[in-house]
Amino acid sequence: MINILILIAGLALILLGANYLVDGASAIAKKWGISEFVIGMTIVGIGTSTPEMVVSFLSAAQGNADIAVGNVVGSNLFNTLMILGVTALIMPLPLTGNNIKKDIPFALLAAATLIFAGSDVLLDGASANIISRTDGLMLLSLFGVFMAYTIYSSQTQNAPALSEAKAEMSAANAANAEGETKERPMWLALIMVVGGLAGLVYGGNLFVDSASSLAKMLGVSDAVIAVTIMAGGTSLPELASCAVAAVKKNADLALGNVIGSNVANIFLILGGSAVIHPLGMNNIGNLDFSTLIISTILLFITAFTFKKRTLDRAEAILFILIYVGYIILTLNK
Repeated sequence: MINILILIAGLALILLGANYLVDGASAIAKKWGISEFVIGMTIVGIGTSTPEMVVSFLSAAQGNADIAVGNVVGSNLFNTLMILGVTALIMPLPLTGNNIKKDIPFALLAAATLIFAGSDVLLDGASANIISRTDGLMLLSLFGVFMAYTIYSSQTQNAPALSEAKAEMSAANAANAEGETKERPMWLALIMVVGGLAGLVYGGNLFVDSASSLAKMLGVSDAVIAVTIMAGGTSLPELASCAVAAVKKNADLALGNVIGSNVANIFLILGGSAVIHPLGMNNIGNLDFSTLIISTILLFITAFTFKKRTLDRAEAILFILIYVGYIILTLNK
């Protein structure tokens, strides 16, 4: 009973924190003239990945690679399939030219790099698949490249990118997006971002701890806990942030949040975890990696199906069904 109450309290903190984080980040974007997509890729995307970072870093330090790797892989699957699916059900998500040509391919590169780093048996004939410290440093270096690209793009292409994004949104949605971003003093916006992140992190930790306790009482393995309950729990900040952003008609922020989080999860969190302690890939296998690649490719394909350059509701339902199928196969493997 206590674990259930803690679970509910954690979820409440996550929802409240997400609301303040989205409002604060949008206010900063408007004040500095930065596109909401860039804010989503950096402040919101990385900030809401903090629960995954805490769980994976601590797990790596304790030598529990199943949780460290499974948490990241499961979180990225939850982000792409469930979070974008739920968000697009609330409001179809438009994809800009930059999303299609640069951002989604960067997320695909991150997934492919993870698979490459963890395929020692296939590529080198090794006895086990391990993400080594050298692999970790490579992932961290790629995260630096990703951040440099994001910052450079925001400085040199901010105005064109923002104009393109708004042109691709409907007139009504564009008007709503502008109207929902209220003018706030910079100090207040910063407090909202910091306070929102604090609520997300603390609430996420409460949720994960209580969910893990409940799962262990049922005799579920660490690997299954990591890719299902823990991954879903640590990804609740992204789900809450994206859902709130969709309700507020900030589609750019929602999409940027997921892509930024997915890239940060692999390059920053797994890279840092591997530097702390090499990560064995014993219980994370073909089902997990193939679903990770397929989900990212599907996101790219949605730009050319049904309503072009839009993740619409029909595709959102498909994403959710794929995730449900993945969970069922995971629990039964």
